[in-house]
Amino acid sequence: MDEPLLPSRKPLGFWKTVLATFVGGLAASIATSVIAFFFFLMILIGGILSQSAPKKIEANSVLKINLSSISELVTTDDWMSFLPGGDKEDQAVSLTQALSAIRKAKANDHIRGIYLNLDMYSGGMASTADLRAALQDFRSSGKFIIAYADSYDQKAYYLSSVADQVILNPEGSVGLVGLASSPIFYHQALEKLGVKAQVFKVGTYKGAVEPFILDKLSEPNREQISVYLSGLWDFILKEVSTSRSIPVDSLRSFAEQGLAFSEAQTFVRHRLVDTLAYRLDVEGLIAHRVGAASPKDLHVVTLADLRDLPDPLDASRSSQDNQVTVVYAEGEIGDNPMSSEGITQELAQRLRELREDDKTKAIVLRINSPGGSAFLSEQIWHEVYELRKNRTIVVSMGDVAASGGYYIASAADAVVASPVTLTGSIGIFGIIPNATELANKIGLNVDVVKTSPYADMSVSSPLAFVLRPLTEDKQLLIQRQVERGYKTFLSRVSTGRDMPVALVDSIGQGRVWLGTKAKELGLVDELGGLEDAIRLAARLAGLPKDYGVNYGTTSRSFIDQLFASKSSDRFTARLRDFFMSDEEKKIREFLRQSYQYSGIQARLPYEYAPY
Repeated sequence: MDEPLLPSRKPLGFWKTVLATFVGGLAASIATSVIAFFFFLMILIGGILSQSAPKKIEANSVLKINLSSISELVTTDDWMSFLPGGDKEDQAVSLTQALSAIRKAKANDHIRGIYLNLDMYSGGMASTADLRAALQDFRSSGKFIIAYADSYDQKAYYLSSVADQVILNPEGSVGLVGLASSPIFYHQALEKLGVKAQVFKVGTYKGAVEPFILDKLSEPNREQISVYLSGLWDFILKEVSTSRSIPVDSLRSFAEQGLAFSEAQTFVRHRLVDTLAYRLDVEGLIAHRVGAASPKDLHVVTLADLRDLPDPLDASRSSQDNQVTVVYAEGEIGDNPMSSEGITQELAQRLRELREDDKTKAIVLRINSPGGSAFLSEQIWHEVYELRKNRTIVVSMGDVAASGGYYIASAADAVVASPVTLTGSIGIFGIIPNATELANKIGLNVDVVKTSPYADMSVSSPLAFVLRPLTEDKQLLIQRQVERGYKTFLSRVSTGRDMPVALVDSIGQGRVWLGTKAKELGLVDELGGLEDAIRLAARLAGLPKDYGVNYGTTSRSFIDQLFASKSSDRFTARLRDFFMSDEEKKIREFLRQSYQYSGIQARLPYEYAPY
């Protein structure tokens, strides 16, 4: 008789093994995650603690300045700053922090000199001039500055020429070639797509609209660009001439002969550089200069290392009740939910808050902006004008303070600009794309039901703007609106600068001026940088000699920036911007401005970047 089949025990043992393996793996994963979390937490805390204490500066140290660009406001890399002992060489610092760090290095006996490394430098011209002046002041202490680059572009060379010794790689070059402006014109390309720009403007020199309606520069625009480029070029040549003891005519001839494309020894012969050397050899030369046995023994500090050290200027600025507060206005003017950058309504709110701040006796508004929304410019102008009634407010202009940037500046008690600040551009415009042909090509139609003749001109009906051409009467209405905006702009400048409207109009018309010429025309009161504006504000406010200065926050971590957003759109924009390159941001902004009506604008051309 066959025995009954019994259930096999093997499957039960198998599942026990599987379950034990799963539980063990899960427990190991949890344990690993917990350990990793606490390890990361320890790194984070260690990083924060290491950042809170100023770096100890060793004897015979050298400040290494390694800049690719410089701006008024910067976002720092959180993860790099949190790692203990992380390399700070490439950490972003603001212009204010950089200038302060150079002053600190000058006063610190342990710092013997500066190693200037400026490959691929792209800072704005006025900011670069401020840095150069700070380096000249540093050198006056008797400490050395050695500059090195694999190749110097023009602006990097202008900044480096102040050094005691300028060194170039044996295979490098000095790009002293002159200045050029090469705007791109989209008129024909847009028309081939079936898009035409309907332009409304006031200002003979208002070149921002030209790429959309012309195929080349208008003569007035060509004239203004030629004038300010020539002024910038003369400024650079004179500064380099003074530092390198080379006649201006010789420098001009060098550029005009195309010698910038010659072999490296040519730059030595023409005294643009002192010697040729490889990068690693330069570090050895610097080590020898400070008495170190080798580059490995060289004590190097960075601009970021000096941020938390006391500034020599602060020694005489101890008052807590008599303060000059610096407020920064950087970027395009406009509440753009697609971007995390620029000047928004928050600036107007900040200026209003300062009216109620008893400690703040004077304000310096640092402007670095090509302009933007005429409407928002008016709101900020109003707050500056009202603030001026019971506080002293002085504007300090950076690389550019033009169009809307000048609009908001004009209400201040005084305006200080760099000789090479691009300013003025008093004029406004509006662009409405007409994509009727494009719509016809792809079979897109729009129909409108309206209660009155102009109901379809509402901003709530953007397709009516884009997919149908404006009739003559509608174009006339918009042109009148632009002309009213220009008259308002003129009156604001007239009131703030105490100039007749007719005079403002004659130097307005959308024309851009360099700071030096703007001072001659009465648009600017003094030439100088941020510290000059601070001293002027204190003097105008009648503050005692020990007045304090509140520079505010010029660098913020990405995490701080991200969670400072008050709306989900702004949060998303900050997160998106963090992963976008500068080139991608420019393309995004161009497309937005080209195909979306953004209201009346007081700004420079969309693709504009100050030299």
